[in-house]
Amino acid sequence: MLEVLNEKTILITGGTGSFGNELLHLIKDTSVKEIRIFSRDELKQEQMRLRLNNPRVKFYIGDVRDRDSVDQVMEGVDLAFHAAALKQVPSCEFFPMQAVMTNIVGSHNIVESAITHRVKSLVCLSTDKAVFPVNAMGMSKGIMEKIATAAARRLGESDTVISSVRYGNVMYSRGSVIPLFISQIKQGRPLTVTDPEMTRFLLSLRSAIDLVLFAFENAAQGDIFVRKAPACTVADLAQALKNLFTSDVPIQIIGTRHAEKLFETLATAGEIAKAEDMGEYLRVRMDDRDLNYAKYFTEGRLEEATLEDYTSHNTERLNVQQVEALLLSLPELRAEIETWHSRGSA
Repeated sequence: MLEVLNEKTILITGGTGSFGNELLHLIKDTSVKEIRIFSRDELKQEQMRLRLNNPRVKFYIGDVRDRDSVDQVMEGVDLAFHAAALKQVPSCEFFPMQAVMTNIVGSHNIVESAITHRVKSLVCLSTDKAVFPVNAMGMSKGIMEKIATAAARRLGESDTVISSVRYGNVMYSRGSVIPLFISQIKQGRPLTVTDPEMTRFLLSLRSAIDLVLFAFENAAQGDIFVRKAPACTVADLAQALKNLFTSDVPIQIIGTRHAEKLFETLATAGEIAKAEDMGEYLRVRMDDRDLNYAKYFTEGRLEEATLEDYTSHNTERLNVQQVEALLLSLPELRAEIETWHSRGSA
């Protein structure tokens, strides 16, 4: 799938985050023409620049909230991936207008700028939390999806293709629960589990990147690509990490945080009814009907009544041993475990 990047100028908004770092590691030595990293974090940009020392990687300080800075970085871009966002559920709950400004207004700026500058393909990063949202983070990401879809519907056949990708928790990403549990294990503190029966989808960062590359290569106007994934309970995830680190720290139940759900949903029954199953992915086509709803009053989708939403409760459920195997597929986590055990034997 990397061939889609050949001789292309690529923009990654929020490019100093986990996704940007992993994508750069994957493509920096390919025949990509230029990679633009756009973010407001000058320290992380400087650290990335010094570490990579690659003239094809260009750095732009700016904010998706500022249309002028977005327009400056968008000029000459072939493929754009929009990952810049406020992603932490609790912080968005306490500062919802900040989520609105970044995830909604900022995303609108990215979409409109991509259209203005005739970017060939724009892929917007969404989340399972955007489906049946109960928190500000999910609600703002859900609106981002609607902004992307509305622009795609308006464009129709166009030089610019706008699509979205939707996936669940990326394992070992910055701010996720796995680094928290590892930190607690290393400090000999209890693992703080919100609800032991809470389930979450599990996805490697490489799988998330493969989804984005797949969208660049295959997206039609307004598509939403959903990455299928297994899930596990938070209790089993905590136990798997305890086993891998040979730790006997206790598990402490602390109750759910602000606006957390017991399970997440990657696709609704209505979306599944019209989705194309592409193996690892679901392609949800854009609803391209216009505002003249009168002609649809007598029509419906009877097949939806027999379908279920695709959730972390009814997807493939991993047991503790399967979670351990999945965690061991992550090179960074293997390195953490090896370092931990080597210190114990020193």
